[in-house]
Amino acid sequence: MRLLSLAFIALALAGCANSPRQVSQADGTTLAFAPGERQRSEPGPQVAMLRPDQPAIPSGLAGRTIRVASPADIRLGPKEVVLTFDDGPVPGKTDAILKALDRFGVKATFLMVGQMADAYPATARKVAAAGHTIGTHTQNHRNLRSVGPAVAEAQIRAGRESVAAALRPGGYRPAPFFRFPYLADTKALRSSLAGQGIVVIDVDIDSRDYFATGSDVLRARAVASVEKRGSGVILFHDLHARTATMLPLLLADLKARGYKVVHLVPASSGIDLLASAPWAPLPPSGMTPPDRG
Repeated sequence: MRLLSLAFIALALAGCANSPRQVSQADGTTLAFAPGERQRSEPGPQVAMLRPDQPAIPSGLAGRTIRVASPADIRLGPKEVVLTFDDGPVPGKTDAILKALDRFGVKATFLMVGQMADAYPATARKVAAAGHTIGTHTQNHRNLRSVGPAVAEAQIRAGRESVAAALRPGGYRPAPFFRFPYLADTKALRSSLAGQGIVVIDVDIDSRDYFATGSDVLRARAVASVEKRGSGVILFHDLHARTATMLPLLLADLKARGYKVVHLVPASSGIDLLASAPWAPLPPSGMTPPDRG
């Protein structure tokens, strides 16, 4: 019953850039939702173009890797973008997004909500096994400007612990990356995170995939936003079917326009890191590395 409740929450959870409303859970926790968005049923992710018998797209979209120790390290050139996905993991939708990214040979950053990682740890581990960077996004998607410092710090810490617990059986650890829900930061929290060696991943381009529009509208809006700015960190959410549906075509659009997808990984001097593979570190002493196949 708990997992079913969390699944319903995941399907309803809205975009990080909107103002939230708080929904109380039976265990006393809360999860934030965006107001004013008319929810509608969506079809499952359409991934027909990702049949197992189809070859991978030839290389050309994958760009460089940036090792990040502070937000200042994320310096992008013209036609360089970073793909980020908030609020997951969600079985099905996250899987479809992973297939699209793999087909185009690009890596992304997933900022996971602790409550979702608790509910779907196997999906979280799939993201890590595919070589993507995993950061955190609080435990219950709280607006940290609306709570006191102690609650905010507890939300950040609990989210990180939940994601770490989900990844640990696979021998992975989260990167020291964090994104504020609703992009609602404070100077004090930023300073606290920096002091802990945690990098805040900001947003340059908001895809607004939390609006209940069709995948074609979302794709056109995302392409237009990228072209207008020319480069930047793009915000998506891996809990919307429309995002999973449009992603393969969006990646094809970016490739056709000469863009490169940059992969962010932790710098070797941070916490929970290993220089040889910072986005998927080796397991702690005593654990057997997972079979990568």
